[in-house]
Amino acid sequence: MSAVTPPTADQSGIAAQIQTSALEAGIAQRLAQRDQAVGPAYLKAKKIFGHKLSMRNATVADASYIVALRTDEQKSRFISSTSANVKPQEQWLEKYARDDKQIYFIIQNMEGENIGTVRLYDQQADSFCWGSWIIQAGSASSSSIESALMVYHYALALGFQRAHFDVRKANESVWKFHERFGAKKTGETAEDLHYSIAASDIISSLNRYAKFLPKGIQIQF
Repeated sequence: MSAVTPPTADQSGIAAQIQTSALEAGIAQRLAQRDQAVGPAYLKAKKIFGHKLSMRNATVADASYIVALRTDEQKSRFISSTSANVKPQEQWLEKYARDDKQIYFIIQNMEGENIGTVRLYDQQADSFCWGSWIIQAGSASSSSIESALMVYHYALALGFQRAHFDVRKANESVWKFHERFGAKKTGETAEDLHYSIAASDIISSLNRYAKFLPKGIQIQF
């Protein structure tokens, strides 16, 4: 079973780069061990290394950091409300450790300092959803784009062929970012815009922004 089925429209070595990451990490074998004969599935990598960032699997020890980030006055404007009480977050992370339906990453710089979070969840066939994407103030200006590239690179390595997500209408800078990346609006509510993006558009943008992730990612389980 191949963990990745890259689009034939790839105009660069990006698809091969993704396939190499999947092969080196043994993703096909890991999916087979879960009786995942066909199609993608979420696998929690211990750590993923990019160019100037890394992403590691969240643990209960990260509860205080996550709460502080999600209750920050500026960062909390466009995400679901979070209690300032750390205990519920610890309990959520305990349940998350046993949940194979989502992946929650802590984003770090190369000094090992936490700078944000991102989550993959709500799998719908070969489409993944991502959100809880928060980059703390003062981080390098390239952190947002590199972390997004890492998410897409990893999701394609897992075998996903598209993504879907919602963005608050008021969060203009983020939905404009996604549209520049190739996402297409599929609907809206009073508060949110709904988007999807196909693997061919993802790979096109991975190629366009390759300087932010020149060697792809390394996956460590």
